[in-house]
Amino acid sequence: GPSKMPFQKYQEFLNWYNIPFDDKWKQRSWPSKRIMQAPRWCSVDLRDGNQALINPMNHEKKLRFFLHLVSMGYKEIEIGFPAASQTDFDFSRYIIDNKLIPDDVEIQVLCQCRESLLKKTIEAVAGAKNVILHIYNSTSELQRRVVFEKPRAGIKAIATEGATIVKKMADETLVPTGTNVRYEYSPESFTGTELDFALEVCEAVMQILAPKPEDKLIINLPSTVEMSTPNVYADQIEWMCAHFENREKVILSLHPHNDRGCGVACAELGIMAGADRVEGCLFGNGERTGNVCLVTLAMNLFSQGMDPEIDLRDIQASIDVAEYCNELKVPERFPWSGSLVYTAFSGSHQDAIKKGMAKMALAGEDAKWEVPYLPIDPVHIGRSYEAVVRVNAQSGKGGIAYLLEQNYGIILPKEVQMEFSPVIQAITDKTSAEIKPEKIMEAFTNHYLKQANGYELKSFEVSSKLAAMMELESRGVTDVPPNLQSELVSICKPLTERADCYQAFLQNFVDLKGPVGLVEYTT
Repeated sequence: GPSKMPFQKYQEFLNWYNIPFDDKWKQRSWPSKRIMQAPRWCSVDLRDGNQALINPMNHEKKLRFFLHLVSMGYKEIEIGFPAASQTDFDFSRYIIDNKLIPDDVEIQVLCQCRESLLKKTIEAVAGAKNVILHIYNSTSELQRRVVFEKPRAGIKAIATEGATIVKKMADETLVPTGTNVRYEYSPESFTGTELDFALEVCEAVMQILAPKPEDKLIINLPSTVEMSTPNVYADQIEWMCAHFENREKVILSLHPHNDRGCGVACAELGIMAGADRVEGCLFGNGERTGNVCLVTLAMNLFSQGMDPEIDLRDIQASIDVAEYCNELKVPERFPWSGSLVYTAFSGSHQDAIKKGMAKMALAGEDAKWEVPYLPIDPVHIGRSYEAVVRVNAQSGKGGIAYLLEQNYGIILPKEVQMEFSPVIQAITDKTSAEIKPEKIMEAFTNHYLKQANGYELKSFEVSSKLAAMMELESRGVTDVPPNLQSELVSICKPLTERADCYQAFLQNFVDLKGPVGLVEYTT
């Protein structure tokens, strides 16, 4: 029924925002597109991620994070906001002066469109081989009205003046010394900016920063605040792609945030809509609810048989670096990365995983991965199978059997699985907690091998032959007819010692008391 939530204070986004079809964008085509390769990745952990931390990274943490991003294969890394932070400025100088930036990696620095800030930014990156100078200003209807109190023309002027200044400074200072300079422009709060105005500002900036036919400009269209469903963001991206005067000059970049929990969906639909590049953070760090998670996006591609172009073979190393530098924990249920995402507690899930793993063991190395409830092989990201199945009160016989087999080599027949499962169920119901493999083995030992005041297993052997037949064969009696075997087994079933089977055979089939005596027999 109706709630008491004050929902009347809010309005549906498309009640005021218009994405018009026209002669350049007659209908949306992105829903029928497929992602077939990785986009260009740009990590903004050291800038957007860092500025959102309770305790921003010091120099040592920034260096450790930067070197780890390089080792993962990132080629574009936003290292900070050097004009706004002395730590960021000093860090930029340190990695340049100490030649810690590989030749194939571009460092990116962010700056507002203000001359004094741009001057310090240029100083921070002097001497670097490859630099992306990233300028931005907010363009949304809300910020124009509430924050800047400027009309469209005033906001556009901020962007063009900033572009003119940064181009002049770079041409005078960086380019003559051999630095390869690329530019990026972001109409911040793009999702709340009318599309015709966003296009107008981007085109004006492009004329300044990419004046030659061969020049390209990174146009970054951020979902600074997620304002609607991901399909709306995809429409915005596709509309812009259709309306750029020279689309081939644009490297269209996405920068989704996660306010509605749809950052990954926005990025993927945005790529389908025509984007070339994605900015984000490892494990979704960033302002408020965070940036889009680059690990999730890469793993989504990997799980579809595509090269993510990022090395995640040791995902725990990335978790360790992120948790140490950000002082934020990667949640246990975080997609692809959390400590519990490859773990099954449910009995039916455990049974399916157990059977799937058995089939994969027989399928050969070239077989495609197909295991129920495990979309990828955990080994491929450095995880083991030890945590795939864990047992609690929700688990069933399959999970218990799997753990005994994996950890102790004990293969339980189905009948024993059914009999032993209630033993473990009684323990987990009592403790309301997970039971570890060693405790399962302890219960198995107590129940079957060392019963108090009961039977104790002295020894055992595994054979497909009947015990009675094995005893006869050990005494030289072979080739007993099947019908005789069945009768002998029935006679021997109550016996406690296997040696007694031979005596039973003699008594019932050889040493007959009566008028008939067995002299010899053949088969």
